[in-house]
Amino acid sequence: MAQSNHTRQCSTTHPRRRRSSWCCSFAVQPSSPESRPFTKPAFRKNKKSDISVSKPGPYSVPNSPKSGLNFVGRIDPRRILSPGRVSPIDSDPTADTTRDIIPDPSPQVDLSSKSRSESFRGRSERRSFSDTGSDSGRGVFDVRLNLRGRNGGGLVLELNSEVLIANSEVFAGLICEYRKKLGSKCNSNEDGGNFSRKICRIEVPDVENLGIFRDTIELMFEEDIAKRLLKIGAYRAIDILEVSAGIMFNKGVLSCLKYLEAVPWTEEEEDKLRNLFTVFKFDETTTRDILARLHLLSSEESQQNLARQLVWSITTSADANARNELKSLVKGLLCKSSVYEKDKHDLTKEDLYDVCHSCLGLLVSLMEEASDIIPQGTVVKKETSKPLIGRISRQVDNIIWLLEILLDRQIGEEFVGMWADQVDLLKMHESTSPMVRYELSRVSAILFIAMGTRKLHCRSEARAALLQAWFGPMLLDFGWLQRCKKGLDMKALEEAMGQTLLTLPMKQQYMFFTEWFGYFSKHGTECPNLSKAFQIWWRRSFLRGSETNAIESR
Repeated sequence: MAQSNHTRQCSTTHPRRRRSSWCCSFAVQPSSPESRPFTKPAFRKNKKSDISVSKPGPYSVPNSPKSGLNFVGRIDPRRILSPGRVSPIDSDPTADTTRDIIPDPSPQVDLSSKSRSESFRGRSERRSFSDTGSDSGRGVFDVRLNLRGRNGGGLVLELNSEVLIANSEVFAGLICEYRKKLGSKCNSNEDGGNFSRKICRIEVPDVENLGIFRDTIELMFEEDIAKRLLKIGAYRAIDILEVSAGIMFNKGVLSCLKYLEAVPWTEEEEDKLRNLFTVFKFDETTTRDILARLHLLSSEESQQNLARQLVWSITTSADANARNELKSLVKGLLCKSSVYEKDKHDLTKEDLYDVCHSCLGLLVSLMEEASDIIPQGTVVKKETSKPLIGRISRQVDNIIWLLEILLDRQIGEEFVGMWADQVDLLKMHESTSPMVRYELSRVSAILFIAMGTRKLHCRSEARAALLQAWFGPMLLDFGWLQRCKKGLDMKALEEAMGQTLLTLPMKQQYMFFTEWFGYFSKHGTECPNLSKAFQIWWRRSFLRGSETNAIESR
């Protein structure tokens, strides 16, 4: 019974031990691309070990249309992995992942696994696929290109000299010079076996980007460079263009220029192209289209005309949403040009003041219509469908927008005198409805805030003239400004009005502060609160004045 149990146990356990995940009857798990053991090449372990060159066989030539470079010790292409089984077709059963190693008298380089340097082999031309002998296969890669990075690291490429000579004038000269030293002519095919046994070593030091240099070399082996550039992108294409121009890879230069001309750029890519065109000089016929995109305006006069047209079109725009959007856009462009590009003549002071005079003239005609000074029928019929209040508000918005540009450029002093001399507007202010006339005080408020916050500097006479003309209307319209702020900061306005009054001579301060005091006592919150400035004026006028008189009497 025990024996039968033991036998049953063996019968149940024995098949489990022999069961394998492979459906074919191999004694051991077969070698395949999924379970292939990784073995390192048998390099010497000393610090200065020779670079090993693999001995290519009839199937060792890389044929991938994408990589362009070949790793040493790749999988035999005859090994096929089919669904559910492994094909027994295999190469030499005694061969391992590493091929036969032929000693090569090349410079000794440390090839440790942790090193940043890597060794690659370039893709040969298709006509070399028929080479079956060891010497001819070895002769396909007869140039060793050693790239040294600027920040450390390196890259070794084994390439075909014929491809380099056909594509790069720089490499062609170096290879020809090397062959002349061996006593051979560059274009001669005689004694080709000696060339196959000799490797031309070219070292490129101080490479800024190893990956870009490698991509440029790979383009020499590409049949369709434009298709490859589509995958690379514009940013890296500019870097490849720079390397191609440096090594005189004319085919790569033309392909990059053609690709870059057909795609949109970011601002960073545009700056890189500008800098590149200052370093290298390309053929004018091939770069004409790109230069046309980089240099839009050829003269300063055309730039002035364009800026003037933009400002005029905004001030005459009828759509409120579009006008507000364009105002912020053009204001930002003009302000940035005045700060960062002061040498560029984009818009002159005279141009801005011409537009200001035009807007003020339209505002006067609209206020005349609102105050019934002229008959209703004699007004020019431009926007009869728009309400009169809306048209007046639009012109005031235009004037404030222009004033902000003038203040940003620090050329708003003349506008203070222009606004103080608006006698017609002051007369119509007295006879116009408060819901219309308060629009005029919005312009005065911007000027008061600019002077009180030290953004606008003008003479004492100009400040006094502005306050004498528009301080009274501001007291009348302050209540309407509080209800219809339209972006105004009322606290900042009150503070700025008080500070502006304190910049006047003491006698003029006395006149304005007493006028405010009487009006504030009657209307209260409908009037600006200038209490802080009034206290400062009182202390300066009476307390400190009495102390000064006492000192003088002593």
